[in-house]
Amino acid sequence: MDPTHRFTSRVLNYVLYRPSYPSEAIDLLESRCGLRPGSKVADVGSGTGILTKLLLDRGTMTFAVEPNDEMRSAAEAELSDREGFRSTAAKAEATTLPDHSIDLVTAGQAFHWFERISFRSECERILRPGGFVALIWNDRLTDATTFLREYERILKEFSLDYSQVDHKNVGADIISEFFSPASYELKEFANSQVLDWEGFFGRVMSSSYVPLPDHPRFSDMEAQLREVFEKNESKGTIELLYRTQVYFGQLEHD
Repeated sequence: MDPTHRFTSRVLNYVLYRPSYPSEAIDLLESRCGLRPGSKVADVGSGTGILTKLLLDRGTMTFAVEPNDEMRSAAEAELSDREGFRSTAAKAEATTLPDHSIDLVTAGQAFHWFERISFRSECERILRPGGFVALIWNDRLTDATTFLREYERILKEFSLDYSQVDHKNVGADIISEFFSPASYELKEFANSQVLDWEGFFGRVMSSSYVPLPDHPRFSDMEAQLREVFEKNESKGTIELLYRTQVYFGQLEHD
């Protein structure tokens, strides 16, 4: 499937149940990447606007670059009244933004979907001299608790192409290649979601690699997820743990 269409049927669950990013991650962009009120940011692969909203909260002008009509419309519905919000219907590799107009390029939960060489060239084109790129993921922990291990097992059993599209496939070698010949830094922050059954199942269904209700294995997957939830819940909730990763640097070499 074309990556730009993978989440078309997942938008509502994405809006309701995907985690945000910790404030410390945005603080880092301020302290290390020059983010400040009035900064012009290209939030590329902005989806439903989860990261865009946090950037707007810091007084920026943020161009939310998203090719998927349904996801972009969800962001517009929530953020169109924000002064600095600019919705941009475009792909990561061809943002349509002017040359050397952007102070910071961000990609939240999105870089692994991009054509990396073309995206790097686009970043070089739109960034001002001295501008930064920040690649950000909420990396879900898979082995920290019994519940997380059982959840990961179910995803691997029922997912359609989980192993192929997992963002964990983007390792240090790929990140280094993207920033080369310059270097980059990685900072990590704890993040989590506490979810009831509805929230947990909605979070599952926000993922593009799990079966939809018309799939023959959907019912079996739902049953196993409910069983694991009920076995591990406490006061009606479970906790998903994340490690928010921020890879940041400049593309030009000093």
